[in-house]
Amino acid sequence: MGRVTERRKVLRIRDGVVSSRPDTLVAEEPLEIRLNGKPLAITMRTPGDDFALAAGFLVSEGVLAHGADLQNIVYCAGATEDGSNTYNVVDVRTAPGVVIPDITLERNVYTTSSCGLCGKASLDAVRTTARHPIADTPPLRVEPELLAGLPDRLRAAQRVFDRTGGLHAAALFDEAGELLDVREDVGRHNAVDKLVGRALQSGNLPLSRTILLVSGRASFELAQKAVMAGIPMLAAVSAPSSLAVDLAAETGLTLVGFLRGGSMNVYAGEDRIALRAAATQG
Repeated sequence: MGRVTERRKVLRIRDGVVSSRPDTLVAEEPLEIRLNGKPLAITMRTPGDDFALAAGFLVSEGVLAHGADLQNIVYCAGATEDGSNTYNVVDVRTAPGVVIPDITLERNVYTTSSCGLCGKASLDAVRTTARHPIADTPPLRVEPELLAGLPDRLRAAQRVFDRTGGLHAAALFDEAGELLDVREDVGRHNAVDKLVGRALQSGNLPLSRTILLVSGRASFELAQKAVMAGIPMLAAVSAPSSLAVDLAAETGLTLVGFLRGGSMNVYAGEDRIALRAAATQG
């Protein structure tokens, strides 16, 4: 359960000098998520915060919306020959009375970026399953200067990245730019699920006055997870996808890309960016 990193032997070549040394790598293992005893999904993840990851995944699926919807999460027996627990299978039990949507089709529609299904079907799936419509009243207002400083704060909080250089990260900030939580994982989507799952377990959903910052690009899947958690602003250090922009525009999500230094692109929801009047002229 603490297998966040592993050591492997590596042949190192620097300026023609060859040496052998151990290297620290980020761990990657499969996690099977079961819902009320039935297999639902398998994701490749960095071990750690597995219960939060499973809970956050089910928020994005429209199964869980509040902490009271969750009865418990347990590790199931592992699949090793000697019966020892691999800690790679979790079972999520919903509280009595929680209605389980038919997610066998919808999950393939809107959480797999390579599924090949049309954009309209993906947008429709989020529209019909969203449990926390974005409703920041009064609207979040964030100055560009505040946004510009968030990537450095995220980078400073990435403890495992410093040892491996191989992890994505997601962080939640409040509207004043204070870091609320940060999670790392080999999968960017998993890092977001861990954040959302921890918020569900703490009774903090919807995350209606927060900013979600992700390393790398902003895919449709990440925008969908932000919308399902009621997050009003998603920022990424790289580019968004076209479908992520479409989803943001339709749901009212503020989507910021290429957040680097003092520059950024605002693709949707620009009303939440507190621009100075002079800055918009020309």
